Amino acid sequence: MLYDYAKAKTESAAILELIAKKKLSETERQTVITESVKYWTEHVNPGFLKYRKSVSTDYTAVEWEDEGAVFRDVNGIEFIDMLGGFGIYNVGHRHPKVLSAVKNQLERQAIHSQELIDPLRPYLAHLLSLITPGDLKYSFFTNSGTESVEGCLKMAMLATGRKHFVGAIGGFHGKSLGALGGTSKAVFREPFLPLLHWSHVPFGNTEALRTLLASTDFSGDRVAAVVLEPIQGEGGINVAPPGYLVAARELCDQYGAMLIFDEIQCGMGRTGKMFYCEYDGVTPDLMALAKGFGGGIMPIGAVVGTAKTWEKYIENPFLHTTTFGGNPLACAASIATINVLLEEDLLKAAAVQGEYLLKALLALSNKYPKVMASARGVGLMLGMEFVDNDLGYDIAQKLFARRILIAGTYINARVVRVEPPLVINRKQIDTFLTALEESLQDVYKERGFGNSWAVQKNLDPAAASQP
Repeated sequence: MLYDYAKAKTESAAILELIAKKKLSETERQTVITESVKYWTEHVNPGFLKYRKSVSTDYTAVEWEDEGAVFRDVNGIEFIDMLGGFGIYNVGHRHPKVLSAVKNQLERQAIHSQELIDPLRPYLAHLLSLITPGDLKYSFFTNSGTESVEGCLKMAMLATGRKHFVGAIGGFHGKSLGALGGTSKAVFREPFLPLLHWSHVPFGNTEALRTLLASTDFSGDRVAAVVLEPIQGEGGINVAPPGYLVAARELCDQYGAMLIFDEIQCGMGRTGKMFYCEYDGVTPDLMALAKGFGGGIMPIGAVVGTAKTWEKYIENPFLHTTTFGGNPLACAASIATINVLLEEDLLKAAAVQGEYLLKALLALSNKYPKVMASARGVGLMLGMEFVDNDLGYDIAQKLFARRILIAGTYINARVVRVEPPLVINRKQIDTFLTALEESLQDVYKERGFGNSWAVQKNLDPAAASQP
């Protein structure tokens, strides 16, 4: 194997100089773009590049700085972030209070010794007991969403002594081996089969869930836990129908299974409640958190559980541990995030802005039905469903050319998500809606639909471009 420590030393020093600079020269900007694409191709994964919006326009966009609901590329071009990092930026990009908390903690201590009591972890766990529903009491902190799901699965196995899990079609719970079992799309699962013992039922179908739990109880292949996203994110922004979460709670109680809610994407205020399950008044036995939990600054997730789910774990706390989960920097970010969500009333902002945005999206889907089939969601967790996969990608591409970042969902490629930071303002939303309508009109013309929307809806053609 060839080593080149001298080159690594020189190049790492050059990269650190770039990081330290407040402003790059034209030569430096072009170098960053060229080398980013080169090294991504050579050392990360060239297959990713063809899917990236950053290389789908007339130049290569490399993101460089951000704030609030926008980010800027290395050339200083500003984009409105309607993707929100797949639900990461609930309190916005680099919120000053979250950033300050992390900096302050970094000045004091970055990573704890692993042996003594680190105070921010119990402080954060206490705060979670105050903002989560029902009798959720204990927390274990992780580094990511898929780790949070893994922790929930292990806790359910400990609590029930069972190893059979039930997920929903359209569900996405991560890509580590345990969580991957609950992720429902074959393209992600098949290369790694066999996985943990999982069964899947149609999302929102109470009778299918009832039949499966009754059958497994009769056969002795009893279920440890039912794992559900109250709103399926990667499945296409599918909202649990009224009564479904309540029924799932009742069925789990009847058959001795744990109920796990994956609120990784729909939690932390995104839907207008701190957690979506509050809309239905349902408390799970275990809840998985991540994404927005770290305030868009630090990676952190959580497994939150009731006293019952923690009993065996308390008996032997070494059954599940982590080196970096719940580190002081990440906990500082989460504590500040909770404070910002409540102090700035971002839950209400998500509800109000989401209602306005969804109404506008539905109007556009009615106006341009040959391209955009529908829109749905709650708060600022919304999805636009297009007539086919290519149309959705085409719209996302055209929006990026208009300085709007947006992307599709992993499992349902016809759906493009709309998940901006909860701090987004009305002017930015209206800019997005204007760009979206212009993009829809472009597609109508390119596909030969012409101005058929004006005729179809009996509209004045002169006013057809108005939302």
